[in-house]
Amino acid sequence: MYQGTLVFSQVMAYLPLSTFRRCVAAYDGEHKVKDFSCLDQFLTMAFAQMTGRESLRDIEVNLRARAKLLYHMGLRCKTVSRNTLANANATRPWQI
Repeated sequence: MYQGTLVFSQVMAYLPLSTFRRCVAAYDGEHKVKDFSCLDQFLTMAFAQMTGRESLRDIEVNLRARAKLLYHMGLRCKTVSRNTLANANATRPWQI
């Protein structure tokens, strides 16, 4: 059973959310977004980087295995799918 704070959450606690939200608002990153927010995408990609994941399938499998801990990791989405990740990575303006 879950007890305490996850290491990933402890590391992400150092993220300045006000600055992140200001950047998202400045570049209109949340335009036409329903479920998978920019913060969810950032946390997913940070998790993939920290755990050494190499593909969208690998990220999806790993996060689905931890589906009950997504909320405790800071993600507000219920599940993460390859299609959602691929669309978010392709359509959001990260070439800043």
